[in-house]
Amino acid sequence: MNTLVVFATKHGCTESVVKDLAGLLEGSVKTINLTRDESPDPGSFDSVIVGGSIHAGKVQSVVRKFCRKHTHILQEKKLGLFLCHMETGEKAQKQMNESYSESLRNHASALGLLGGRFDFSRMNFLERSIVRKVSGVTGTTENLDAKALAAFAEGMNH
Repeated sequence: MNTLVVFATKHGCTESVVKDLAGLLEGSVKTINLTRDESPDPGSFDSVIVGGSIHAGKVQSVVRKFCRKHTHILQEKKLGLFLCHMETGEKAQKQMNESYSESLRNHASALGLLGGRFDFSRMNFLERSIVRKVSGVTGTTENLDAKALAAFAEGMNH
C-alpha cells in the first residue's frame, strides 16, 4: 500500500508528528508539506492522510483548500484526518468538525486528535502574546498524545 500524507505546519509540531506517523505506517509513505511543497495529485495513492495544526481556532487554509479541491478523490481512498491542537474534550472535537467536512469525517478510516505544542522559541512576539492571553500558557509546553498517534496509525494500517 502506498500512502500520501499531506500536511501544513507553522511552528514544526505537525511536521514532527508526521515523521513519527510515517514510521508507524505500513508500506511506502510520501509526505508533502503543503506550506512548502507543490500540492500532489492524491489519485495515484492507495490511501491519503491529511493533517494540520490549529491556529486561532482553525486549521491552515492550505489544508482546507486541499480538501475542497480533492474531496471527490479523497472519498474514494482510504482516508485519515488528523489535527495537532492544544484544546481537549469537546473543544478539540469542535475544531475537528470545523476543520474537515462532515462527508470527509464520515468517510475517514481514522480520525486523530493528536495533541500539540506551543513552541515559544518559534513564535514571534505577537504570537507569544496572543498565546499567553488566550491560553494562559507562559512558555513552551507540549501535550502530544503518543497513544492517539498509535491508534490513528493502526486505523490506517487495517
